[in-house]
Amino acid sequence: MGLLEKFKENWKRQFPHLQAANCKLLVAVSGGVDSVALTDLVYKNGFDFVIAHCNFQLREEESERDEQFAKSLKEKYEKEVLVKRFDTKEYASRNKISIQEAARELRYKWFEELVNSELSVVSKELNTHHSLLTTHLATAHNANDNIETLLINFFRGTGISGLHGIPGRQGKIIRPLLFAKREEIIAYAKENNLQWVEDSSNLEDKYTRNFFRLQIIPAIKEVFPNVEGNLLDNIERLREAEILYYQAIHQHIKKLCEQKENEVHIPILKLQKGEPLNTIIWEIIKTYNFYAAQVEGVKKLFHAENGSYIASTSHRIIKNRNWVIIAPLQTEEAQNILIEEGIKKVKFENGILQLEILSTSGIQLSTSNNIVTLDAKEIKFPLLLRKWKQGDYFYPLGMQKKKKLSKFFIDQKLSKTEKEKAWILEMNKKILWVIGYRIDDRFKITPSTKEVLRVTFNKRNE
Repeated sequence: MGLLEKFKENWKRQFPHLQAANCKLLVAVSGGVDSVALTDLVYKNGFDFVIAHCNFQLREEESERDEQFAKSLKEKYEKEVLVKRFDTKEYASRNKISIQEAARELRYKWFEELVNSELSVVSKELNTHHSLLTTHLATAHNANDNIETLLINFFRGTGISGLHGIPGRQGKIIRPLLFAKREEIIAYAKENNLQWVEDSSNLEDKYTRNFFRLQIIPAIKEVFPNVEGNLLDNIERLREAEILYYQAIHQHIKKLCEQKENEVHIPILKLQKGEPLNTIIWEIIKTYNFYAAQVEGVKKLFHAENGSYIASTSHRIIKNRNWVIIAPLQTEEAQNILIEEGIKKVKFENGILQLEILSTSGIQLSTSNNIVTLDAKEIKFPLLLRKWKQGDYFYPLGMQKKKKLSKFFIDQKLSKTEKEKAWILEMNKKILWVIGYRIDDRFKITPSTKEVLRVTFNKRNE
């Protein structure tokens, strides 16, 4: 069976919902044999498509040659050719990334813009002509690319998701040549008298992928001649194993994680019993921009002091009594907010807290429920600002006995809505202040107090 017939069969199996009658494609064309063969196969299957070519301006005359070649395909296939020129070196330098990463980011960002712009045109057609057209980006990744990706990820270090190779579909990106080996594609191009251009950088093994392609895989084939076929079979097995893996992970997460507004609350004792623990923790925290190396930090929180935490670029994982809480860093969204020493202003759901350390000499005490003074020598940071919950108790100012907040709120004749909006300021499981109502007697200022922590609550305008 020739490549064209295999392509048709693979397409029916992989993309049965995408047919020539209802699908417009954006075909990424570098000018190499893979993308040229893909263009020809798509054309012979009757698809409407547009060609997109990226000129990264990295190989001087060769880059210009590739651009001109891509433009020449307009006459052959009578399809529009879009070209984008990038200052790749400048982008890489500005973002402090490698040239390869820069090129990848630039091309996929542009492709996404093109697909979205095509979709907006399609939307208009839907309104006027009831068209079913959709736009997808087709790239020419092949079976050899898949093998190289598997090996690179394996040696670089990865979880199971890095071992299933390149996915055949990712959102609006499809890769219809993943079934075909490079030699099959070259044979097809020659049989059909296709012209293509060679990228001289593909012969240099200074790039990671080329090193695997030119050095590692040929060396392995000397010992295991069938290595490519074996690795392709492994990719399929690992893809199926990944499905089972995520089914199990989903069950663990469902049992452990309690979603409370925009936070995740996890009981420590229940989490500790999970097996395999490191894997479960990683799968929970990776969504919130944490690194795999921070798994150990999460485990240390199990036995840490109340208020201890680790942070990512977007979230904190906070130890709060018998729980670890994943909370956003943006305090106006969080329901559990850590206040570290030196912080003077904290925005939260109900308004703003302002904190300042002052000497008692000359200080004027306020009678407002929204301004409190606490004995600074009794305060140890970090503090925790959070919503109250059932079971919370404190020692109301002027009382020597503890009282549950639920009973305190009844005594204060708070409405159900007012109770729901109540927040507390806490230090190591001890409530300092029921915000806007009363401080804890244990932290009041005394004649021996030399410094105070003054906290002012400015309510959010309703």
